Amino acid sequence: MAKRKEIQPADVLLGKYEIRRLLGRGTFAKVYEARSLADNSTVAIKILNKPDLISNNIATRILDEVSAMRRLNDHPNIVKLHEVLATRSKIYLVMEYASGGELLSYLARRGRLPEPTAARYFHQILSALRFCHAHGVVHRDVKPQNLLLDCNGNIKISDFGLSALPEHRREDGLLVTACGTPAYAAPEITRRRPYDGARADAWSCGVILYVLLAGYLPFDDSNLTEMYRRIHRRDYRFPSWFSPAAKRIISRLLDPNPETRITIDAVTELSWFRRANSLGDSLIHFSDVLQPEAVMPMPAPRAFNAFDIISQSAGLDLSRLFDEEGKGRRERERRFTSTATPEAVVGRIEEVGRKLGFVFERRKEGGGTKGGGRWGAVMTVEVGVVAPAMLLVMMKVEGGSWKEEGKRVGGVCWEELKTELGDLVYAWH
Repeated sequence: MAKRKEIQPADVLLGKYEIRRLLGRGTFAKVYEARSLADNSTVAIKILNKPDLISNNIATRILDEVSAMRRLNDHPNIVKLHEVLATRSKIYLVMEYASGGELLSYLARRGRLPEPTAARYFHQILSALRFCHAHGVVHRDVKPQNLLLDCNGNIKISDFGLSALPEHRREDGLLVTACGTPAYAAPEITRRRPYDGARADAWSCGVILYVLLAGYLPFDDSNLTEMYRRIHRRDYRFPSWFSPAAKRIISRLLDPNPETRITIDAVTELSWFRRANSLGDSLIHFSDVLQPEAVMPMPAPRAFNAFDIISQSAGLDLSRLFDEEGKGRRERERRFTSTATPEAVVGRIEEVGRKLGFVFERRKEGGGTKGGGRWGAVMTVEVGVVAPAMLLVMMKVEGGSWKEEGKRVGGVCWEELKTELGDLVYAWH
């Protein structure tokens, strides 16, 4: 039998990517750092051997992983899947490269984290998981090994190989497959009972917050049976340096009863979480309205973290999906990312808005504009930088009425606006 040729640095895959170095390996995959020959960018490529996948009956799992990542490509704290390539014997997942490595390695070097730093990471993790759950994806293996850091020190959730999609759920919405890493898995999974995937992810978040603040696991025993007993008995202790608020959050997340366990959405409403993750200067504020006839160049938008903005969005608050007030709020807000300049984005929105009867005024601070329309509505446009050459644009209409016919709010039809913006829109939310 011919020996498989190992990929080496400087090899070129399918004429598109130059292999640089091996980043890591698992049972069925190897991950390499590579350079795109098209734009010289750095990517990570996960290489899987088809015969191995088929012989071990996990080919379906890879398809699910690809499907999950494609659903989640628009969140800044989730590793992006750029493309999928294949040959007769290999599958190549070309993904975003997180140069900071695993959060686990970072913790091993740094030890426990100060509470503000831990809260920042925790905020990003919860923001990404809320996005997953809102798009029907449950991760089921959230742990520091699957949390990467980019060059700016921001979290990137990776490895959706054990994720569950809507089609995996029973008619009652529950999951049955027992999977995950024992020290981070919810007790209902270890009991091999049907479980709510989002609440299982919430338990894992409780373990992660404990690890971030303590530097070690709350439940850790070389004897797996004994560790499970400790998990079910809630047998763990808080170090003396944990704040009372952090203790309360962890206690509510590490509730063995999934029915009374706090949800991820509910955590984001707690005062500790809001205080520790105050947006402060990261938000773009507008004040000192200019007179309509005044003309000024577009100010450079301030840099801010997209997860802060997205986590505030009504569209990701699942509790609001079931009331009319929540529906009205969602209909009044839209976001999109763009690789165009702030001037081009705001200029185009103003141009389209004028067709709808809006008169726009620009603000002195940040990159944005505000317009009033003849329907008694006001549209506010805020622009911020989420990454080099990438803008997050938030549009909100206040006042005016929502009309189901024509899908208009305050005279604005979002689909028409999206069409008019054309190639300025990179991804629409």
